[in-house]
Amino acid sequence: MIKKVAHVTLAVLFGFSVFALAQTKPATPAPATGSPAAASAAAPDAPSAAAKFVGTKIGTLAVEQAVAASNEGQRDLEALSKKFEPKQAELKGLNDEIDSLKKQLNTQQDKLNDESREKLVHQIEAKQKSFDRAAEEAKEDFQSQAGEIENRILTKMVPIIQKYVTDNGYGLLLDTDTAQTWPRGTVILSGPSMDITQQIVEAYNVQSGVAAPPPSTTPKATKPPAKPATSTPPKK
Repeated sequence: MIKKVAHVTLAVLFGFSVFALAQTKPATPAPATGSPAAASAAAPDAPSAAAKFVGTKIGTLAVEQAVAASNEGQRDLEALSKKFEPKQAELKGLNDEIDSLKKQLNTQQDKLNDESREKLVHQIEAKQKSFDRAAEEAKEDFQSQAGEIENRILTKMVPIIQKYVTDNGYGLLLDTDTAQTWPRGTVILSGPSMDITQQIVEAYNVQSGVAAPPPSTTPKATKPPAKPATSTPPKK
């Protein structure tokens, strides 16, 4: 699973991943240096912004969806997917080579002597380990770079979210991305009339100035390169 970096960044900037927008800022003791609370307090404009949310409306926002659906998110995540296409092709080639060796073992094992069979099995196992290591490294690299894109966009999106909820009378805003909904999260259910994801995306697109992708372009999900299915070669 890709790391929920967008949720982490949102927590730092707002102080909560599901954040209540209070009417007044209660007095609290100063957080210890280096604590998560200190990091939250140090976020730009977060304390002063919290005092502005005096509305009573409740809204929902799918944070990661908003980031990925923005013109900038589509553009940069598509570019990242294209960047990893050579690695995807490399992994596929290695996996095809492994499959070919497995087929060779399955079709010839009755004709091979013990030494030849063992040699082929070791060859398959070595290539499988190499493939698994390369696939894992590619996945981690992809996730890291996708996370940087998401964090960069989300950091610029936060003031737009703050302005929208202030201007439209919201007092509570909940994150409804999959990982934040019941039973893993706090949101049990919510209706589409409460969702402001599209409004935030549209407002962000206007401010970013990034043009919409061509109609023929289908944005790719922020997933690491797929790891082809593998199986363990038979042993005798």
